[in-house]
Amino acid sequence: MPLTPDDILVTTDWLARHLDHPDLRILDGSWHMPADKRDAGAEFRSCHIPRAQFFDIDATSDRSSDLPHMVPDAGQFAKQVAALGIGQDDSVVVYDAQGLFSAARVWWLLRAMGITNVAVLEGGLPKWLAEGRVVATAPLSVAVPAKLTVRMDESRVRSAGQVLRAIGDAGTQIVDARAPERFRGEVPEPHAGLRSGHIPGSRNVFFKALLKDDGTLKSDGDLRAVFEDAGVDLNKPVITSCGSGVTAAVLTLALEKLGHRDVALYDGSWTEWGQNRELPIETGKAD
Repeated sequence: MPLTPDDILVTTDWLARHLDHPDLRILDGSWHMPADKRDAGAEFRSCHIPRAQFFDIDATSDRSSDLPHMVPDAGQFAKQVAALGIGQDDSVVVYDAQGLFSAARVWWLLRAMGITNVAVLEGGLPKWLAEGRVVATAPLSVAVPAKLTVRMDESRVRSAGQVLRAIGDAGTQIVDARAPERFRGEVPEPHAGLRSGHIPGSRNVFFKALLKDDGTLKSDGDLRAVFEDAGVDLNKPVITSCGSGVTAAVLTLALEKLGHRDVALYDGSWTEWGQNRELPIETGKAD
């Protein structure tokens, strides 16, 4: 097998060498903020890494929820992912069109569902293109869906109620991946109807602070410094959050790279918290 559960990142050189491995599956997990007015599916059809399939984050979600791209039930997830040709024991590399943005969400979701041999491509499609590597325009045809049975690992996800109970718990930290001005409540939220601010007691680690200019994660030493400078104790459990559960997974990825595995993701994130006026908020810098 090309990947093991210990592999969370692969380089473009590694992917180029293993591109034709029969047990390797490649997913384009691109997703864009609505304000960007970009069509991830259309961009995939015009240019993608050879043998890649498009993983639609919004379609592979709980469609009964009024919150965006919430975790789907295991049955729906298994059916949709098996249709992409991904089986239980396959190795999967996920990338996105921004370098490192939404691919981490797909990585987190697959691992949470029990597909453990999953890694994120460092630098994503921009790095692949910058290096002049081959691309494709025709999607890979899957003749027969794979066999896939999954089960959600509930320890990897948190609800609003669980986050509420974690406030003031000295043993758990809530870390928000949004931009500092959004965290502090100084600017309106991109989604209409949301309050501005952050979950009380949470820390702010802007996901872009974890990245180099080429979209790859910083060194372990630099990552550790970013978290510690934000007041995050890397020896304690962490709940990651963001606007809608996408870039929170970048924090999760970085923490796992540092060997910190006691990390859960608040799926509803600020889209849920900010619209529920019964939930407490704070503004300004973290304490």
